[in-house]
Amino acid sequence: MTRLRLGLALMAVFCASFALAQGGDPRRSGYQEMGPALQKMQDDDTANPAMLFVQSGASAWTEKTGAAGKACADCHGDATVSMRGVAARYPAIAPSIDKPVDLEARINLCRTIQQEAPELAAESNDLLALAAYVAIQSRGLPIVPPDDPKLTAVRSAGAELYKSRQGQLNLSCANCHDDNAGRKLAGATIPQAHPTGYPIYRLEWQTLGSLRRRLRNCIVGMRAEPWHAGAPEYLALEAYLMDRARGMLVDAPGVRP
Repeated sequence: MTRLRLGLALMAVFCASFALAQGGDPRRSGYQEMGPALQKMQDDDTANPAMLFVQSGASAWTEKTGAAGKACADCHGDATVSMRGVAARYPAIAPSIDKPVDLEARINLCRTIQQEAPELAAESNDLLALAAYVAIQSRGLPIVPPDDPKLTAVRSAGAELYKSRQGQLNLSCANCHDDNAGRKLAGATIPQAHPTGYPIYRLEWQTLGSLRRRLRNCIVGMRAEPWHAGAPEYLALEAYLMDRARGMLVDAPGVRP
């Protein structure tokens, strides 16, 4: 190594150490990568289109349904208290089935077991509305994935998928969101892919969508064959991405381009 390269390497180590010592975090959320106009739209609850889903979810929270004739509120009470911090720790192990689930699947477990009602369809407005209403209760709180050893293998599988190349373009998630984060693709900034704002209202979709839908979009963008809707690969990636974003603040429901 030449003196110049050695000097540059030492400087990089010093800068990284200094940033850590100052409490700096090189991670950036998708919100931070947006322009001022979109940030204003997300920040203003009267302008954020996702809030229509939140309002619908608030109504569903108190609506009795299913053979049991129960509402979410009958078990969980005031969501602003009981659901605070809940979305920040999913995916997690659901005790009733002893398996990892994401937030939407956990809502459906409550419906089928506690309310004795049919599951809400994936990506349906009803399911997304409840997910958004639960998620907004964690707004501003840090992401804190559970330290459950049962999730270790799931996260490891997600980490492997994140780094694995696939599709006709022979790309991995890491190629875009690690190697080229901050650069432009078709005029848009490539984010670091931290899932702080889900469910998210994407202007491209003109509706609210889950993290699972966004992952599917990315896979299709690689020109790879997407997994089926309930595939464990999606859950593994979700678990890894949430762990990767540990400590970052929830800003759900987010708005993105």
